[in-house]
Amino acid sequence: MSQLKKVAIYARVSTHDQKTLNMQIERCSEYAQSRGWEVVQTIQEVGPGAKQRPQRAELIKLCRKRQVDIVIVWKIDRWGRSVPDVVTSLQELQELGIQFVSITEALDFTTATGRAMSGLLAVFAEFEREMIRERVKAGVHQARLNGKRLGRPPSAKDQSAEIKKLWSKYKNVSLISTQLGISRRSVSRIVK
Repeated sequence: MSQLKKVAIYARVSTHDQKTLNMQIERCSEYAQSRGWEVVQTIQEVGPGAKQRPQRAELIKLCRKRQVDIVIVWKIDRWGRSVPDVVTSLQELQELGIQFVSITEALDFTTATGRAMSGLLAVFAEFEREMIRERVKAGVHQARLNGKRLGRPPSAKDQSAEIKKLWSKYKNVSLISTQLGISRRSVSRIVK
């Protein structure tokens, strides 16, 4: 006899859309019941999608502790703020061995088709990371070609020759500090 699967239901609404919270929970509960799973946690989150989701973070902590086997949501956009957020969080769940079900999209990682879809999501996540990495490298290369100095700004010690040259001309620590963008104390240390 197989062990009863423990399910956590995650339902979220924005402050403008309060009416669907109970409906999401009911549909997810019905789905779990139809599969013979036990709902051990129902998490409700209210707030706009752009902000952090503290309740979802708590749910992921439960998953890390292996207190649930499956996470059910009514719709995938209730789970994540953006495509990268959804893909990353689903990948973490998969690595933890936690199944994920979005009942509206019929995305069910407890089935062979759902697991195949999960693999495709991982491929797209890796592709997106590579594209971001390439764009960053291209941007850095272009900035260097345009003469932009990248990395940590030069320290006062690296500019000591320039500081001494300006000191002989102006004899003004504040002026040199402002002109070179370094602290007055650093200028004072070098000229003394």
